[in-house]
Order: sequence, then structure tokens, then C-alpha cells
Amino acid sequence: MPAQLHFNLLTLFPEMFPGSLGYSLSGRALEDGIWSYDAVNIRNFATDRHKTVDDTPFGGGAGMVMRADVLEKALLALPIERGRTIYLSPRGKPLNQRIVEDLSQAKNLTLLCGRYEGVDQRFLDAYDIEEISIGDYVLSGGEPAALILMDACIRLLPGVMGNETTPDEESFCGDGLLEYPHYTRPAEWTTADGRTCTVPDILRSGDHGKVRAWRHAQSLALTRERRPDLLPPDPEND
Repeated sequence: MPAQLHFNLLTLFPEMFPGSLGYSLSGRALEDGIWSYDAVNIRNFATDRHKTVDDTPFGGGAGMVMRADVLEKALLALPIERGRTIYLSPRGKPLNQRIVEDLSQAKNLTLLCGRYEGVDQRFLDAYDIEEISIGDYVLSGGEPAALILMDACIRLLPGVMGNETTPDEESFCGDGLLEYPHYTRPAEWTTADGRTCTVPDILRSGDHGKVRAWRHAQSLALTRERRPDLLPPDPEND
């Protein structure tokens, strides 16, 4: 049976995959064939004896730019249909849970992991490649970003997570709020310097209705404090 989701990875460092995704839930899902991947080495498609994949930018400036002709050869040689093609880039649209949910429905995704100063714009334009960012910072390459995007998609695939209802209660899911705090045994814990910390009484009350209300209130308070941008606009302040 084919995998539910296949990733084509265009990279200069194929050995970086599956990386952390080879462990825990995603690792078992890989073994079970729920998802699959091909890591394609872009350098294999360079035509000169030095296997050059980049060159200096037109117009001057620092750094090197990955060549459109080499990238095209790598893209067209993919062993499996490319599907949606994404370039992991700090200038891309920010990755969020809604985008992840959409991507996880795809059959195939192709992820381009850039290096150096970036990728020749002509290649991105010619093949209608989407750009997605995992945050407002710059990495040495796109491989860590690709692993993050893959992890977020894989965990949503049927059969990967043990509790199918869990994703609906996590941050950015369901009502879109940040997730409420969690507690577990022991109910009373004393820190190394002698402070006694207890679990909120409501969580030990056995009243599931009150627990749900408490958790929602906590989620709302955390979101208001840390990510007010996630809250709907207040019509009274418009």
C-alpha cells in the first residue's frame, strides 16, 4: 500500500534525513509505511567536474546563489510526482497550523532546502514554487526547516498518534487558542530548595464540566498574555 504522504526532498545534504523523524511516533510511522521520503542530492545534477551548484549574484553582493539550471535538473528527475513544491525561505508566508492541516492532506510534497544566499528567482517563478517560513530568523540551510514542516504534517496523518482527539486540544487547533497547562503525579511536589508545589484543586475534583471550563479559561488567559494576535478583534474597541 502506498504511503499516505510522500516527501521529495531537494537538498545538498541528504544524510540529514530522516534525522529526528526516524524516532518515536514519526519513526514508527515511517517503518509502517504511513509516510515516506526520497532525499535527492542536488549536487548530483551539476554538470562540471567540480559539481558546482551555485554562482555569484548578478548585481553584486555577498554570498552565492543556487543555480536555476542545476535545480531544474534535480526537480525534473524526481522519482515520484512532485505535487505541491515548497521552498523553505525566511521571506515566505509564515507556517501555521492551518497551513500544516492543508499540506497534510496532500499525497506528495516536494521541499526545496536552500543554502548559501538563496535560490535563483527564475527557478522559483518558472515552476510556481511556494515559499514558506518557519519563523522570523535565518538558518544556515533549509533542512532543519523542512524537518519541522514534515514533523507537523506527519503527526496529523491517520494512525500516527495514539489518541485521535489529541490534536484538537493542542495550541492553534480547535478554538485557535494556546493550550492550557498540564499537570501529572505526584499531586504535591517539593522542589530541591524546599518549595511545595501542588496541582490545582479543580483538576482533582472529578467534575469534568468544571475542568473543561477551567482549561478554556487558562487557554484564553495564556493567549491574551502571550499571543493576543490569535484572538478575534474586540468589536467594542473597533
